[in-house]
Amino acid sequence: MEAAGAVTRVAAWRRERRPGRRRPRRRIEEEQEEAVFRQVVSFSPEPLPGRYYDKDTTKPISFYLSSLEELLAWTPNVEDGFNVALQPSECRQPPLSSRRPRTLLCHDMMGGYLDDKFIQGAAVHNPYSFYHWQYIDIFVYFSHHTVTIPPVGWTNAAHRHGVCVLGTFITEWIAGGQLCEAFLAGDERSYQAVADQLVSLARFFRFDGWLINIENSLSLAAVGNMPRFLRYLTTQLHQHVPRGLVLWYDSVVSSGQLKWQNELNEHNRVFFDSCDGFFTNYNWREEHLERMLALAGERLADVYVGVDVFARGNVVGGRFDTDKSLELIRKHGFSAALFAPGWVYECLEKKDFFQNQDKFWSLLERYLPTHSICSLPFVTSFCLGMGTRRVCYGQEEAVGPWYHPSAQEIQPLFGEHRLEGARQGWVKTHCCLADAWNGGSSLLIRGAIPREVGDVAVRLFSLQVPVPPRIFLSMVYKLEGPSDVGVALELTTGSVGSCHIGGISALNAETSSRYSPRPLRVPPAKLARWVGHCGQQLRGGWIQRCYEVSLRGCLLQDLFVRFSRLPGSQEEDFVCRLGEIQVVDAGSLLKPLPRVQAVSVSHLRWQQAASEGEGHPAGLQLSCTLHWSYLLSHVRCFRVHCCRGTAGCSAGGGPPGPERPTLLGLAFVNQYRIVDLAVAAIGPGQDGRVEFLVEPVPKEGFLVPQAEWGRAAMLYSMPAS
Repeated sequence: MEAAGAVTRVAAWRRERRPGRRRPRRRIEEEQEEAVFRQVVSFSPEPLPGRYYDKDTTKPISFYLSSLEELLAWTPNVEDGFNVALQPSECRQPPLSSRRPRTLLCHDMMGGYLDDKFIQGAAVHNPYSFYHWQYIDIFVYFSHHTVTIPPVGWTNAAHRHGVCVLGTFITEWIAGGQLCEAFLAGDERSYQAVADQLVSLARFFRFDGWLINIENSLSLAAVGNMPRFLRYLTTQLHQHVPRGLVLWYDSVVSSGQLKWQNELNEHNRVFFDSCDGFFTNYNWREEHLERMLALAGERLADVYVGVDVFARGNVVGGRFDTDKSLELIRKHGFSAALFAPGWVYECLEKKDFFQNQDKFWSLLERYLPTHSICSLPFVTSFCLGMGTRRVCYGQEEAVGPWYHPSAQEIQPLFGEHRLEGARQGWVKTHCCLADAWNGGSSLLIRGAIPREVGDVAVRLFSLQVPVPPRIFLSMVYKLEGPSDVGVALELTTGSVGSCHIGGISALNAETSSRYSPRPLRVPPAKLARWVGHCGQQLRGGWIQRCYEVSLRGCLLQDLFVRFSRLPGSQEEDFVCRLGEIQVVDAGSLLKPLPRVQAVSVSHLRWQQAASEGEGHPAGLQLSCTLHWSYLLSHVRCFRVHCCRGTAGCSAGGGPPGPERPTLLGLAFVNQYRIVDLAVAAIGPGQDGRVEFLVEPVPKEGFLVPQAEWGRAAMLYSMPAS
């Protein structure tokens, strides 16, 4: 007899066959297999570990560790898998190891683990979002919990931009002193065990290292072991985490006293010498910077001069005067550590957040060298990982606020650019939630083309990509209102040998390194599956322009968008939205994608919903966890769908009748938690059916046919009375 609540696999694997259409044999053989499970409904839920799930909703959450005991006891399990980043940090130039001064952002907001803790996103109005990634090199997630593991949404967004992510190990007050004594005052086995666990956390969750912040006094024994702990932690992290980084915060001095120095000096140099970098306290003056020059020597870039954006205490700059701090720091060649730039969100009007954030970073722009992305494919829809609705390739999927930092796409260089020698020519870029091609936002570009010139251009991305022989480029855009303006994608190239360019036209002598590819009206036959709408108007008034460029021995350096007046027209103002840019190795589009396999269902929870009326059975709500198998290096994300009808999901392109899939959410690992899904009520002796589909979104950014998605169906029935 089958027990209530048990999940049973009833048809180990079966092929889905849809009525009304004959298929060639090869197509049938290629069709995705579907796992089918059976369950008897039980209202006694399987318990879920509290650390990993929100107690009210059972949604998976990012977490921290509050004690030394929790740290030493941690071992990875299935639930930890939700919090693993999709991939290590993308390749970038210059690398973090270069001697160029760096910019560190230390994110400290209202205790941390706010809406950003919800791994699969949350319905949030006006959340905080950071999107000036091209200006920073290191992102630190800070809280006052002992072991702050960065929420995975931040790690995914940062890594997509080539930015290193650090967690925080902090001890404070009397309890912090006792914790330090417990692992530092003894022999090396104690501090090595702590270091090993910190390395294991970074390695498993795929972030890049630690800020060590000891804000309590230490005994002579403990402070004597601190440099040994730092050296061991740094060495182990470098061995196990690519581009791993350990930084020390200016707090304790070599005597063991808690005594902030606001500089690197002989009292704290021993800690600097034992790790990768030093983060100074905030109450410095220029004389502190001058004194540090000789002591830092060739490691100027490893000294991160702290800037409290809230301007608390006796500090230089801060708030909208933070540029005064940066001016002095860069004058002496040091790196900068911006603490709590979320000030623009916490202390100013929420309705003006985007304007204030753009203003803050534009004031610092001249002191923030950008870094370049150096790998293909390069694809972005400019989505901020938030919105007031969800859109998929011009088709609205859902209306309502959402916030999902992992879903943030690569962001461009923001700002205003004015033409030299032309008083009225300008271009300004900003993010905008009012419309989107894919996700929740697009890039809004406003500008004016003066009578004296024929066009204006804006640089959106800095790249350093050795390109393959043939690349495919695509741009999706639309112009707002009446405007006789041409829109074109441009690129610059450098040479890694002898750079030969085919299928591309140079602009003019003044911009000889900038090229304008010729649009493809009809894509090559082999690429038609991916780019069948080139040159056509798409849903919502969007237009796609496609380009194919032959290159040999070239380095792709920058991406521009150019806006040009038509011959004979006067000064033109324009408003343009960019929905997507793709730069892809054309050869990669022809390679077959792996399939989502082994979709399974576990951790079920049933709840009774309100009855629809007399004579109707009470509704049901289902929560469960999906797992599947797929090589994560191939995807940007997974889109998880369901069908709740008895006919199953339409395979796309078939006859009308079967239900169209409903999007449930996005996953960035091979698992997803479904919460409170309304499913059909059933009576005695009846079977209900719900089908789950897992759609891979490849890095190249194209839609995968539904027949190639992973799928699993669950049949459910009420227990016998």
